[in-house]
Parts: sequence; structure tokens; C-alpha cells
Amino acid sequence: MSTSLLYHGFGIRGYFHVHSTFQNSQILFKIKHDYWKLRCPDCKSRDLIKRGTVKRRFKTLPIGEKEVFIELPVQRIECLSCQKVKQVKLDFAHEKCHYTHSFERYAIDLCRLLPISDVAKLLKVSWGTVKDIEKKYLKKHFDKPKLKELKRIAIDEVYLGKKTKYLTLVMDLVTGVVIYVGDGKSADALKPFWKKLKCAKAKIEAVAMDMGRAYIRAVKKNLPGVPIVFDHFHVIKLYNDKLTVLRRDLQREAEEANKAVLKGTRWLLLKSSRKLNTVNGECDQLKNALKLNEPLAIAYYLKDDLGQIWKQNDKPEADFLLWEWIKKAAISGVKILMSFAKTLLKHSDEILAYYDFDKMSSGPMEGTNNKIKTLQKRAYGYRDIDFFKLKVKSLHRTKYALI
Repeated sequence: MSTSLLYHGFGIRGYFHVHSTFQNSQILFKIKHDYWKLRCPDCKSRDLIKRGTVKRRFKTLPIGEKEVFIELPVQRIECLSCQKVKQVKLDFAHEKCHYTHSFERYAIDLCRLLPISDVAKLLKVSWGTVKDIEKKYLKKHFDKPKLKELKRIAIDEVYLGKKTKYLTLVMDLVTGVVIYVGDGKSADALKPFWKKLKCAKAKIEAVAMDMGRAYIRAVKKNLPGVPIVFDHFHVIKLYNDKLTVLRRDLQREAEEANKAVLKGTRWLLLKSSRKLNTVNGECDQLKNALKLNEPLAIAYYLKDDLGQIWKQNDKPEADFLLWEWIKKAAISGVKILMSFAKTLLKHSDEILAYYDFDKMSSGPMEGTNNKIKTLQKRAYGYRDIDFFKLKVKSLHRTKYALI
């Protein structure tokens, strides 16, 4: 009965059950080798001489709230074929681990749902044990993703606080998998990725990214001729930043009476006109601010026009709207808008490439960035940056939410 339980319950086979003991809320199964099945761990020879045993205890799956251990006198043998003295290989546990394979798999399943500290408390083991189990699993399955089939990728950075600062991420936009995590946000952060990509001989069709100069130079240098697609979210965000700067400049120059009107309008300027709340007076407050400042009014209404570039049916219509917007901004007389118009003119090909690749964007990357921040909050930060990078690469298989 107990031998059958060892096999069906804990995945242990090829051993004989000796007896079981129950003490201090623990269950101990004592087992021994089937000596007819002993083999040399190196050459698999049966010509062996027994050289004593080493008693070892392994933690395995719990039964209810009780801890379960497997105790085995591990046989040492001398192989007559290869002349080596070694311990025989165990089928149910790693040579240097104090837990079984089934316990390891159970801990990994729990780590997909719970923080490491909760898993350790539930399984009654140390935090370090659970972390080592998960890190070993992640390194085996996610450390070296295959790059040969890459077609479309997205490049972006994520800010993780004063200590870690920035990480550079590369995502496969077809599968949604983060395939590379680098330190910092400069071009140097991508150097190891370019080497791996070259070795894999991948044929990249397009790269989605923001308007960061470092990433643009890196892509043009390492992927010459590959189209770059500027994500519309980042273009609008850059424009909103310009709008905020303009409001601050106008408020600084305004008289005392006008300052009171401009104060508190920052978030209203960032909102779309369709999303303004008429009940609490947002529309009236914004109208008063725009009446007093013609440059601010021009910049605000051009914002809605800018967003229409990515909502067209085809590229020619978007091209027409883009050039019309650039003309309006260029003759507006507002320095910030004129400067932004030059930026759009310089990168018009990258903006319109959005339509060449089925409205491709780095939206999935932005969703992953939010998951990364949630992942960090759940753990209150990570001391092991390599472990954190592995967790990021496995995010596509995990659903994280703050509890």
C-alpha cells in the first residue's frame, strides 16, 4: 500500500517502502533501494561493489497541513568497469537538493499565483529555498529564448526606481514575449541583443519604438534598412509634454489675474475635448484659460488634430493630415509648436510606417511595463537583478494583479 502511495502520490518508483512514522505533525516515509536496479551513474554498468550508505532526508509534497519527508540510505558503489566510487543517481530528486522533483513542481505552480514569502510560509521552507527553485526553473525555460523566427519587435525602457533605475526591454510583438532585458536605457544596453540576433540570423521586418535618439541610432546601425515605426502613444505623450511646458511658460509670464485662471489647468489640457466633465465645470475652466491665451488655445486644438493622423483608413489620408498639421504648426507663431513640427517633418516616414505594418504599435510593450511595475510592488523590490530579469521574461505566462 505505501509503495503504491509513493509512486502515485509523490512520483517515487523503483524503491521499496520500509515503514512510516508520524510525529510532531510530520510524516516520514523510510524507503530503500531496489538493489537489482542499481547502476553506475557514469557508465551504467551493473558490475558494482557496495561501499556503504549515506542517510539523506528529502522534503516532498505535503498531505493536508502535515509536512512529508522521504528518508533514504543512499547507496555508495564502486564500479568495476570505470573504477569510480560514487553515490548512485536518484530518480526523484536532484543530487544536491533536499527536496523532491514533485515538491519542486508544486512550489513552481504556487509561485505563479503567490509571492515567494507566502509560498515559503505555506510549504514551511525558507524564502531562499523557494527563490532558488523558481530561479532555476525560470533560467532553464526563459533565459535563452529563440530568436530565429523574430519578425516584428518593440524596444522600450521601464523605470524601476532610484536603485535599479532603467531597464531596456525588447519584445516579440507576434507572441508578446519579452526576449531581452538590458541594463540602462542607452544604446550600449542593446549591444548583447544585437550579437544574439546576428547569431540567430533573424530577418526583422520592422521595429516599433519611441522617439528616443539612442534607440534610433542603435537600430539604424545594427538593422540597416529595417523600417522603424513610431508608436502613436509616444508621439502624443511628447506633444503633451510640450503642452505642459507651454502652459508653465505662459503662467510665468502672465499677470496676477491671469495666473489664477491658468492654475490647475494642466490635466485639463492633457484631456481630450470629448472627455471633459461638464458637471464640475471643467469645460468652463478650460474655455476661460484658452480665451486669455491664444498660443495655448492653438496648441490645445492642434492636439485633437494630431491624434486623427492614426485614425485614418489608409496611409495617403494620414499623409495628407500629417502635412496639414505640420503646416498649421509651422505658421502658428508658437515656438514650441514650430519646433515640434520640425520633429514630425524629420520623422514623417517613421510615423506613417504605422500603416505599412497593419497599424503596428508598441502597445503590448506598454501593457508589459505596467505588469513589471506591479511585479516589483508585489515583492517590494528585488535584490537579485538577474532573478528579476528572468521574472520579466516569463510575464507572458503569468497574470499579476495587486492584492
